[in-house]
Amino acid sequence: MLAAARSRLRRLTPEQAAAAVADGAVLIDIRPAAQRAAEGGIPAAVVIERNVLEWRLDPTSEARAPFATGDHVIPVIICSEGYTSSLAAAALHDLGLTGATDVIGGFHAWAAAGLPTAGLPTAPD
Repeated sequence: MLAAARSRLRRLTPEQAAAAVADGAVLIDIRPAAQRAAEGGIPAAVVIERNVLEWRLDPTSEARAPFATGDHVIPVIICSEGYTSSLAAAALHDLGLTGATDVIGGFHAWAAAGLPTAGLPTAPD
């Protein structure tokens, strides 16, 4: 299932994802609140947890996010390690958002690449 989902995507490295966001793509963090609290967040990301992603991005849904008003939206999905995000981006393709993709390696790779993060846990002294 994961391989089939990924075969439909043009996945991005963290650096490519940051460049895409700078060019107008929307970075969407689908991690649950507890995971974001434990790992940290991304200041540029819109938080839409995985369990509500489709109805918040479906351009025909009355409950869509304010920015999701047409098929011109380019969602770049990020999760913790880049697995759930691939499945989520493929689901968005099924809604007609064929520009949807995800970040290879997820938040862990984003942080390791030195890209902006916020609220990272600190090591105890």
